[in-house]
Amino acid sequence: MKTFTGTGVALITPFDEQHQIDFTALEQLINHCIEGGVEFLVSLGTTGESVTLSTAEQHQVLDFTVKTVNKRVKVVAGFGGNDTTALISTMEQYHFEGIDGILSASPAYNKPSQEGIYQHFMAIAAKAPCPIILYNVPSRTGSNMTAETILRLANASNKFVAIKEASGDLGQCMQIVQGDKPAHFSVLSGDDNLTLPMLALGMDGLISVVANAYPQDYSDMVRAAMKDDFKTARPLHYKYVDLVNLLFADGNPGGIKKVLTLMNIGTQNVRLPLVAPNDATQNALQKKVASL
Repeated sequence: MKTFTGTGVALITPFDEQHQIDFTALEQLINHCIEGGVEFLVSLGTTGESVTLSTAEQHQVLDFTVKTVNKRVKVVAGFGGNDTTALISTMEQYHFEGIDGILSASPAYNKPSQEGIYQHFMAIAAKAPCPIILYNVPSRTGSNMTAETILRLANASNKFVAIKEASGDLGQCMQIVQGDKPAHFSVLSGDDNLTLPMLALGMDGLISVVANAYPQDYSDMVRAAMKDDFKTARPLHYKYVDLVNLLFADGNPGGIKKVLTLMNIGTQNVRLPLVAPNDATQNALQKKVASL
């Protein structure tokens, strides 16, 4: 059976006015998403601004998330990096109690070859205490993890249970979906606005940013599309297309944090080098949320 299917939420990390972690808002957000019907939560991903959190803060966020979720849904922890040895050391510093999986992006900046990417993930799999969701996001890492490498990893170790595919390349997505991979291996969308066509190609769900704010509609869309009920799914997809484009206009997670403030969940504070969306984008987001 596939470990991760349906809708996962790439949770933000809320900050207060002093840019410290706002655990009250995080609890509110977690409950909002679970009550909205999502299947799993992803903590400390890109949307969670993990790169600006200290190791102690990362552990605090993970422990708090696991405690608040209380086994109601699965919890995935983001662990990635471009120094394989250092990443393994970072993983060994955490206990992983209550964590159901790891989300790990292909190494950024170094631009390793496909063989380097393969060896990196195999080294992680040898040490990881739980299943791994691979993450291909060339717009951030500077290199693409090819379908051939993804399928090679899927067949090399049972630790690899899914791929979050955010290349935006539907041709590559089809190669992965149709490829020779284990029955337990899920193919998940990493792009909110491409999720519906990706599900139509046979993918198994997504890890979403917009579902922080609208978990019910997005999880309903995904479930409908996975049942080939596109008459139900299509209107939900188009309902949020313009909003999703606005969310990323000035960088993530500034956009989704602005939307959440309009829903009285946390503040729109982000940590440098990220900044809040510009005034024009914030005004557009406010109008769009009001219309929804």
